[in-house]
Amino acid sequence: MKCSMKKILYSTVALLICSVSVQAQNINLESLKGIGKAKPVRISGGINANSVLFAGNGPSMRDPFTYFFQGSVNANLFGQINLPFSFNLTNSGHGFNYPTLPNRLSLNPTYKWISGHIGDVAMTFSPYTLNGHQFRGLGFELTPDGPWKLSAMYGRLQQAVEYDPLIHNAQPGYRRMGYGAKLGYEKQKYILGLTVFQAKDDISSLTTRPDSLLIYPQQNLVMSWEAKVRPMKGLELSTEFATSGLTRDMRDTSMKVGSKSYLGWLSKTNSSTAYYNAFKTQMNYTYKKSTLGVGYERVAPGYQTLGAYYFNSDLENITINIAQTFLKDKANIAISTGFQRDDLDHTKASGTRRFVGSANLGYNPSEKVQTTLSYSNFQTFMNMRPQFDVINQASPYQNLDTLNYVQIAQNANLSLNWLTKKNEKQTQSLNVNVSFQDASDQQGGIVANGNASQFYNLATSYNMVLLKQGMGITLAYNTSYNTIGKNDFLTMGPTLSVNAKLLKKTLTTSFSTSYNLSNSLGVRQSSVLNIRANASYVVMKKHNLNFSIINQNRNLMTKGKTSDLTTTLGYGYSFK
Repeated sequence: MKCSMKKILYSTVALLICSVSVQAQNINLESLKGIGKAKPVRISGGINANSVLFAGNGPSMRDPFTYFFQGSVNANLFGQINLPFSFNLTNSGHGFNYPTLPNRLSLNPTYKWISGHIGDVAMTFSPYTLNGHQFRGLGFELTPDGPWKLSAMYGRLQQAVEYDPLIHNAQPGYRRMGYGAKLGYEKQKYILGLTVFQAKDDISSLTTRPDSLLIYPQQNLVMSWEAKVRPMKGLELSTEFATSGLTRDMRDTSMKVGSKSYLGWLSKTNSSTAYYNAFKTQMNYTYKKSTLGVGYERVAPGYQTLGAYYFNSDLENITINIAQTFLKDKANIAISTGFQRDDLDHTKASGTRRFVGSANLGYNPSEKVQTTLSYSNFQTFMNMRPQFDVINQASPYQNLDTLNYVQIAQNANLSLNWLTKKNEKQTQSLNVNVSFQDASDQQGGIVANGNASQFYNLATSYNMVLLKQGMGITLAYNTSYNTIGKNDFLTMGPTLSVNAKLLKKTLTTSFSTSYNLSNSLGVRQSSVLNIRANASYVVMKKHNLNFSIINQNRNLMTKGKTSDLTTTLGYGYSFK
C-alpha cells in the first residue's frame, strides 16, 4: 500500500511539472525521495481589511474615505510547488491574481563529492569565461578529496526568437548552444586551473534573418589559465589570463588576415573574427595583524564572452588595500586606493581616468564605547577630444588636451555609540553621527559658480529601554545644512518617540512627535509639526486589530498654514 501511494505521488508531481508552458516560479528539487513523506497539500494565507479616513485643508487630492479588502491563499503541493491566489477590492477598483504554473525545472542532485545540475541552471567557471549565464541542459561538478577538480556543462544558452516588427519588446536572436569545462589541480602550496568555453549560434534556427538590426549568428571560443601560489606563510599570489575569440558573423566566407591567436587552431575563423585578452593578478600578504593587498586588471577594448550577460571591457584597474589592528585590538584602520582608466587603444572621442581612495578608522576603548571614522574621495578625470579639433589642427601635437573635466566627490562620517547605563532594569545609550559630503565639477582647474555643493548632517539620539515594563523612549535632534550653487538650506528639529508592549505583549503601542524648521539664505521657509500614534492588538495569535492616526501641521511661507489628519483602522486574519 505504501509503495503504491508513493508511485501515485511521484506521478502527480511529474504530471504537474510536465504540463506547464508559461513563465512562472523556479523549482529546485534536490531529491525526489522526500516527496512521499511530504504533505500533499498545505494551505496558508490571510485576509486584511482597512479603512482610511482623511481630512485636511491642504492641496491634497486624496479621497476622504478609502477602504481596502485584500486576501491571499497559497496552496503548496508536496512541499515543492506553490500555487498563490490573491485578490484586492477598493472603492476605486478591484483585481484578482491566479497562480501560474512553473515552466523552469532545476534538479540539483548530490552524492558525496559529485554534484549534478539538470534543467534550467546556471554555473560559473571564471569571470572571463562562463559567469552565471543560465542555460537549459546538463552540468556537473566533481570535487573529490584528491587534487583534481572538474566542472563541465552543455546546454542551450539562448532560445531562437523570430523577428516580428509588431512586437517591440522582444529581441530577436538565434538559438545558441554552449559547452565548456574547467579542470583544476589543487595542492596546499598552489592551485592550477584551465577553462575552455565555446558558444555557437544555429544559423538555421531563424527563418527571417534580422541583419537589419545588426544581429548576426555568432561564435565564441574562450580559454582561461588560472594560477594561485602560496610561497610562504601569509603570502598568496593569484593570476588569470583569458583569451576570447569572437566571430561576429559565422556566414562570412572571407579569410582573416593578420591578428592571429593560438585559439585559431581550435576553431574556424573568418574576417569577422577578433581576439581579445583579459588579465588579472592579485597579491595578498598577511603578517600578524597587518594585511596588504595589491591588484592589477586589464581588459582589452571589445573583450566579450557569450557566457555572461554583461561584461565591462576597455579598462585598466590598479588597487591597493592596507589593514592594521593595534592598541591590543581596540583600534583598527583600513585604507583602500585605486586607479582606473579606459580608452586603452586611444580611439575614443574622450578618455576617462578615475581615482578612488577611502580610509576607515575604528576605536573601541571599552565594550560601552564604539567609534568609527571614515573618509572617501572619488575623482574622475575626463579628457575630451572634439572631432573639429582633429579636423582643424595644424600639426599632430596641437590640441592634445582640448578639454580637461574633473569631478570630485568627498565623503566623511564620524559615529559615536556610548552605552551610558546597563543593568537588569534598563539600558541607556547615546548615539551621535556626523556626516559631510562635498561634490564639485572642475573645468580647466576652476570650479565655476553653481558647480559645487556641500552637505552637512548631525544626528543625535538618546535611547532608554525599560526592560521589565517593555517600554522604550527615544529623544533625538537632527540638523542638516546643505549648499547647492549659490543657495543654502538649513533644516533642524527635535523628535520624541515612545513605544510599549502591554497586556502580556499582545498590545503594541507607539507614539512619536517631531517639529522641524527650514531656512534658506537666513529666511524662514517652513515649519512642520508631526504627531503619530499606532496600536496593534493580537487575538488568539491569528487575529490582528490595528489603529493609527497621523496629524501634520505645515506653515509654508508660499502657501500659508495647512493641516492634514489621516486615520486608519484595520483587521487582519492569517491561517496556515
